[in-house]
Amino acid sequence: MNACLILIDLQNDYFIGGNMELVHIKQAAANSQQLLEKFRSKNLPIIHIQHISSRPGATFFLPNTKGVEINEMVFPIMGEKVVNKSYPNSFRETELLKILKKTEKDTVVICGAMSHMCVDATTRAAFDYGFNCVVVEDACATKDLVFKEKTIKASDVHSSFMAALSAPYAQVITTNETLINMS
Repeated sequence: MNACLILIDLQNDYFIGGNMELVHIKQAAANSQQLLEKFRSKNLPIIHIQHISSRPGATFFLPNTKGVEINEMVFPIMGEKVVNKSYPNSFRETELLKILKKTEKDTVVICGAMSHMCVDATTRAAFDYGFNCVVVEDACATKDLVFKEKTIKASDVHSSFMAALSAPYAQVITTNETLINMS
């Protein structure tokens, strides 16, 4: 596979005890960890995206906190790029596009959080920049949303965004399907 792995915002504030706990984040991180191990074993490029809140009134991913740190399950090792961002789209005002172009890969494999926010925005932008996108749906997580006083369950939010990305933006597949494709 001519691909680069992008792990988006798998940071402590999204995990149990964090300031913005997501539904099924530990399972999504475990699946992301499997992808990370496979990419490492094949010596393929890996980019970690780390959100650092700069918005006034932000309540999570605050600079210089434990919550902003990338979770130990997927912590970067030497040689892996870390791109800091302050917007949902990982390309906005970052070096991500420049780094991806240097890899000479035509495909990005995307996982992380949140499905409805940064995963969605980054995937759509990557598609617009001409990359083939693979979103690993069971390696992504989100939360319940409230809209017009109605709670939309995280599973419905996640499924809706994966369905929306599945054509034409990305191939949306599972961790196991991704690993098989890389064999």
